[in-house]
Amino acid sequence: MTSSKSSDKRNGYTYAQSGVDIDAGNALVKAIGPLAASTRRSGADAELGGFGGLFDLKAAGFEDPILVAANDGVGTKLKIAIEIGKHDTVGIDLVAMCVNDLIVQGAEPLLFLDYFSSGKLDVKEATNIVSGIAEGCRQAGAALIGGETAEMPGMYADGDYDLAGFALGAAERGTLLPKDDLSEGDVLVGLCSHGLHSNGYSLVRRLVADHGQDLDAPAPFDPSKTLGEALLTPTRIYVKSLMPLIREGSVKALAHITGGGITENLPRVLNSSNNAEIDLSKWLVPLVFKWLDDMGNLGADELLRTFNCGIGMIAVVAKEQAQHVASSLREAGEAAYEIGHLIEAHEGESRVQYVGQLRYS
Repeated sequence: MTSSKSSDKRNGYTYAQSGVDIDAGNALVKAIGPLAASTRRSGADAELGGFGGLFDLKAAGFEDPILVAANDGVGTKLKIAIEIGKHDTVGIDLVAMCVNDLIVQGAEPLLFLDYFSSGKLDVKEATNIVSGIAEGCRQAGAALIGGETAEMPGMYADGDYDLAGFALGAAERGTLLPKDDLSEGDVLVGLCSHGLHSNGYSLVRRLVADHGQDLDAPAPFDPSKTLGEALLTPTRIYVKSLMPLIREGSVKALAHITGGGITENLPRVLNSSNNAEIDLSKWLVPLVFKWLDDMGNLGADELLRTFNCGIGMIAVVAKEQAQHVASSLREAGEAAYEIGHLIEAHEGESRVQYVGQLRYS
């Protein structure tokens, strides 16, 4: 006779009991399908859901392309999005940080893939995040062809998530930037930023916490928004305003002003024969930077090597092209100014030399 105890079946384990919801993942894929479709462009027209994304370089018009890849994240700016529950713009930041790096090489952004990870998938929140990614892709002219959503219980605190992005671009062979003819007298044209972009937020959050600033209160530097909303102003994407100038050969080099500010990023595209001289009085610095300076007693040197200070991209152009480049950028919707020039390099000198004083708007 078999006992009832020995005949009882043990309850089976499920993936859902461990904290991973496959149905939620499927619901997200269904929700973001139309968002990805809105980013289609020549060379990319496949549906989401395959094991890999496809892109046809020939259909995109390239004859002898060099591929250029970039990847990045949003950093601790995400913590502010999480704290105030606003998730629809950090995806723009994610795309911007990648595609702005591609155009610095002279490459046209073609496709984008994202990586989104959390402890527990919230379909509505994730859809908002991907809506921002799709918006960034539309601004950049890149197709969102796929990505990865990872639900990892135990890896993140409740409500936390992380984002990473990968962008691929291309340029015809022989057209990559920087060019090798940078020379003394070339003009530096600065393209204005939309505030902090996506860098320096560990310092920003430290100052906010130490000074007891309320993210839900009006921003001291922009009372029309809460502090949290103002700090989430998305990174500007410069692709569509710069690509025509790159294609016509009017730009010698570009520097994306990210972490490290102008001081650390501009030298990355200069040759050994030239340094840069920048006149700090040539543009108006957004008030968010003055607010940070006042709270942290940072000083100009720290501001310029931590934040963009109102300049998100710098173009190096021949002197005779400077007016044309600045005018074209303004017609494309950019605030652009001649902010300096290249000078002869001497041993022991700073690669970026500043004159004048920062002026706040």
